[in-house]
Amino acid sequence: QVQLVESGGGSVQSGGSLTLSCAASGRFSSINVMGWYRQAPGKQRELVATLTSRASINVADSVKGRFTISRDNAKNTVYLQMNSLKPEDTAVYYCNARAVVGLYESPYWGQGTQVTVSS
Repeated sequence: QVQLVESGGGSVQSGGSLTLSCAASGRFSSINVMGWYRQAPGKQRELVATLTSRASINVADSVKGRFTISRDNAKNTVYLQMNSLKPEDTAVYYCNARAVVGLYESPYWGQGTQVTVSS
């Protein structure tokens, strides 16, 4: 019903930058929230940043000042600009969207994209 396609992951040295993109497609009437989560090996998935359709932003303390989330509502696409990357940012990054299909809002996940930061 809702497909999320991520791109932009890769390997970078500490202090470098990467930009992730996630485009949503499918049979939905609206997307209320889009955002990014990450999961490092042996750890639970954690919120990185979310952005609502009304431009309300929630950013994890660990990435504040380094990561910026933005959204193109016309393209149903969310971006994550990651600057000053650290080795502890290494994780699989997952796109998440809370989309309305029919009468119900549900969460949908992308397949994940690997981000590796070397020291």
